[in-house]
Amino acid sequence: MNKHNFVALMSVLILFTPILISQKLPFNRGVNITEWFQTNSAKEIQFTKYTHEDFVQLKSLGVDVVRLPINLHFMTSGAPNYTLDPLFIFFLDQVVDWVEELDMNLILDNHTFDVTQSTSTDIDQVLIPVWTQIATHFKNRTNKIFYEVLNEPHGITDVRWNQIQQSVVTAIRTVDQSHTIVIGPAGWNSYNNLAAMPVYSDTNLIYTFHFYDPFLFTHQGASWTDPSMGPLSGVPFPYDASRMPSCPTTLKGTWIESSLNNYRNEGTVQKVHSWLDIAINFRNSRNVPIYCGEFGVFIPNSLENDRVVWYDSVRSYLEQNKVAWTIWDYRGGFGVYEKNSNELFQYDLNIPMLNALGFNVPPQSEYVQLPDTVGFDFYNDFIGNKITGASYNSGILDFYNEENPFYGKYCIYWNGAKQYNNIAFDFRPNKDLSVLRTEDYVFDCMVKCNIPYTSFDIRFIDTKTNDPSDHPWRMGCKVNRSRIVFTNEWQNLRIPLKDFYELGSWDNAWYDPIGLFDWENIDRFEIVAEDSALTTSKLWFDNIKIFNPNLIGVEKDNSIPYSIGLEQNYPNPFNPSTIISYKIPFKSIVSLKVYDMLGREIEVLVQGMKNAGKYELSFSPSIKSSGIYFVRFIATTIDGQNQFVQTRKMQLIK
Repeated sequence: MNKHNFVALMSVLILFTPILISQKLPFNRGVNITEWFQTNSAKEIQFTKYTHEDFVQLKSLGVDVVRLPINLHFMTSGAPNYTLDPLFIFFLDQVVDWVEELDMNLILDNHTFDVTQSTSTDIDQVLIPVWTQIATHFKNRTNKIFYEVLNEPHGITDVRWNQIQQSVVTAIRTVDQSHTIVIGPAGWNSYNNLAAMPVYSDTNLIYTFHFYDPFLFTHQGASWTDPSMGPLSGVPFPYDASRMPSCPTTLKGTWIESSLNNYRNEGTVQKVHSWLDIAINFRNSRNVPIYCGEFGVFIPNSLENDRVVWYDSVRSYLEQNKVAWTIWDYRGGFGVYEKNSNELFQYDLNIPMLNALGFNVPPQSEYVQLPDTVGFDFYNDFIGNKITGASYNSGILDFYNEENPFYGKYCIYWNGAKQYNNIAFDFRPNKDLSVLRTEDYVFDCMVKCNIPYTSFDIRFIDTKTNDPSDHPWRMGCKVNRSRIVFTNEWQNLRIPLKDFYELGSWDNAWYDPIGLFDWENIDRFEIVAEDSALTTSKLWFDNIKIFNPNLIGVEKDNSIPYSIGLEQNYPNPFNPSTIISYKIPFKSIVSLKVYDMLGREIEVLVQGMKNAGKYELSFSPSIKSSGIYFVRFIATTIDGQNQFVQTRKMQLIK
């Protein structure tokens, strides 16, 4: 290389090095976890919808950042102070703990917006107090937390939104100078509005934009657009004249018909890249980091192969240009699971989609529904594992009532229910309770009510099949004065599954029972104000479960299983393995560890939350030398107030 070429090369490197440094982000690819913290209040968050295990699974895919949409303004006491709800902070702290442990990044996305309402020109009156509180709370936590000011401001001028965003950044910096703030343009965070953003003096910012183009393709079937694109389906990507659908009659004369007519120009990979270049060029000209916070294709009406092509085109171009991203979303209408599946990590991941996104592909197997063989919790401070809250209610329904729980920290409080309102637990996947019914398991809960002769139904509802003569059949019981007279004190409600009887079905018309309820395919469980409104009744429920009292043992006065502890391993002495069993009466944090004679930890067998029940596992020590070992069992209630500790000795013989 001659001297002149060397000097020219060094000049180029010097010119571009600052850009590369300033644009580099601490994360690369991730997902939005939607419909979790996007509720109307903290009390409506079903915290167990996602767990620590979900974050472990996300990391195994190659996800290094999670964007968490939060209806942040609804997590407060409202005007004028907008004080954050302690329950919301309690939930959010646990999520932060998980990402810290797993060395992941977390974007706290203020997702308080309404597609039908313009962003208020005085929204800074709520943004400033909520973000000041968030920043104060997290200022000493990991810098892997990021603050995103507001999702998709729209119907507000660029000038006014930029003023508001600057005031929020300034407010955050009064209490937290270290955490990175994610800022975005007006116009729904459009890449077209990036250029209208000012040059902010704060250098610890990330600029975000969203990408859903061509919109005709990505949102076909979406009901929330104006007009609704629900009737539109089959739009291909890339454009293919032979596969183009005709314009639905209801959409003729709208912008959708015009877009269909112009789709040959917009439905191409080249056009997609040219749109993305607008954001990339903004980054390069401003020398600032950018990040694509959302991109995706709505599943219901899009063609699967075309959807995969679009994701691959967008993702690969973003990565080629060093732009980090989070897809919308992980589970749900834009997610990475197979259409109409149970969205189970081991069974239902959409492999072509994972490949298109460059994620790791974990082993998948065919899901086979097997009968439940042990009891489970519907509710014990939190809704149970693989159960989704699906209640229909017009009154007050509080799953985190702290007024007077029977046990633990919370109970369910229900008041002001109209007729047919319900507390519903949707099984995901469906449950087969046939074995539990045969083996004399019972439905059991604690309940209290202020009105002595309150009446309600409890019922299971099976799954409607594709058979046009089938219906969602009900199997239930009526809870009234013949079963329990309420005294405004906690009482035990216990009903053997064998005592439930068929109730018929409502399926747009009433169908009398004809013996077709299917215990092997149950969709949900409901507590229902069936006979009349419960307007004056106040009801509390706690420790809702199915269990076998003959297996666990029950206190006579309150139905709580009293059996707890570590059983002696069998066989003992053993070679090469042994069975270790333990019981817990309530959902608990369980630690089960093996130590040698010197007190050195050999293996961790269990560490984490477990539902009430009996558990057993096989232990084959990694150390093969003969000797005495100790297994230590610790069960801690989830409120941390009670702990049970037990140690047993076992002997390995070689």
